Amino acid sequence: MDASAGSGPAAAPTGAGPGGVVLDGVVGLPATELAARVRAGELSAVDVVRAHLRHLAAVEARLGAFRVVRTEAALTEAAAVDAHPDRARLPLAGVPIAVKDNVAVAGEVVTDGSSAHRPVPATADHPVVARLRAAGAVVVGITRVPELCLYCATDGAGTVTRNPWDTARSAAGSSGGSAAAVAAGVVPLAQGNDGMGSLRLPAAACGLVTLKPGSGVVPAQIGADSWSGMAENGVLATTVADLAVGFAVLAGTEPVPPAAPVGPLRIAVSTRSPVPGVRLDAAGRTAVDVVVAELRAAGHVVVEKEPLITPAAAFGTVTRWLAGADADAEALGLDRGALEPRSRTHARLGRWVRRAGLVRPRTAAAFRARMADFFADVDVLLSPVVSGPPLPARPWHERGFLANITANARWAPWTSAWNVAGLPALVLPAGPGRDGLPSSVQFVGPAGAETRLLWLAGELEGRLPWRRHAPVFDPAGRVGGPAG
Repeated sequence: MDASAGSGPAAAPTGAGPGGVVLDGVVGLPATELAARVRAGELSAVDVVRAHLRHLAAVEARLGAFRVVRTEAALTEAAAVDAHPDRARLPLAGVPIAVKDNVAVAGEVVTDGSSAHRPVPATADHPVVARLRAAGAVVVGITRVPELCLYCATDGAGTVTRNPWDTARSAAGSSGGSAAAVAAGVVPLAQGNDGMGSLRLPAAACGLVTLKPGSGVVPAQIGADSWSGMAENGVLATTVADLAVGFAVLAGTEPVPPAAPVGPLRIAVSTRSPVPGVRLDAAGRTAVDVVVAELRAAGHVVVEKEPLITPAAAFGTVTRWLAGADADAEALGLDRGALEPRSRTHARLGRWVRRAGLVRPRTAAAFRARMADFFADVDVLLSPVVSGPPLPARPWHERGFLANITANARWAPWTSAWNVAGLPALVLPAGPGRDGLPSSVQFVGPAGAETRLLWLAGELEGRLPWRRHAPVFDPAGRVGGPAG
């Protein structure tokens, strides 16, 4: 069924499932714990999914996170997990998940956030969806995105996706619906993707942990050409353990705890904005300082070192972003006259970029080589994620192209370079927050450093635990890290 956004009270699910399982206490558990209990037969996948669907129904009107809620299909899929002969081996057995509206779920229409889409259901799952389902996950819904996933606030005709921590703020974008669903406890894990920060920005806005993998680690196949290779698939989670399992499933590897490094890490820190004139706010600075102090207390070496993001690299990022709008509109067969005005301008500029041949592979290759030199004497880079609180929750699609890209650039200058470089980047909550909203930091590593980033995030989670769900939407008021 189609989901709609509006206003109304939030409520946690109550009562018991048909099997007598008390549903209070099920919603809000980490994915790893839910899966372990389903594998052991302590919970049925049907009860778990039904509980999460009930919580979804209670809070969705305030969030606007879902375009489609798959109630009957999800319960049918959950029953199949319960009957699976190898259920005891499924890493995500019975875990309810959400999928972003720009990858295929068999039987559902992919709209890429556009009302100009063709209403043709997908005949097969995208590879990452297929891997999640093969691991035992159950798709409860399709989450909202801004049109063509171009912007860092999620809204469209008739709906604004809101931040569970403060519904006057955006859940960010473009994986905003997925992030809102996880932060509100509707699902413990959600799929998303990241072309210029589209996983990391919603994670920062909604107090979640996420990892943008490096190039070639997880199947991309997003839109026409994954924004000329910049976009990568990943997951949003509330714990590092959940993130690690979700990442392993997407990457097609065995879910095992990340191995510890052989010795202390050498970590570079930089807070300089790549966008001239943009300054980090006090809360963002405090978050970085808190993490630096904890890293040093853990025995790591922290040094100040600035990555040089060249004008050529910045230009290469922008040209791929513009070209991606045109290429995706073309691949989806969209009626360009029916696009939002901001997206129509975006795609028109992208067509000019493509015809002029301005998307040049050597630009990305040169920046990637420069960053390999940067990481020659450091293991990880620590930086901010965003300059301040999330953008206001408003119909940004009614505003023009310049208003949107200016707001995006001022809020989110620290993420996009790592897409054009094809390097892994992880975001996790840190610091005291911004007046009731979370604050976060970003870690970037060289090619192949996904495991290193996950291990470091897990160490910090143990030392600086965060609240896993937004307080008003928290099904059980849980606070803390892996055990919270």
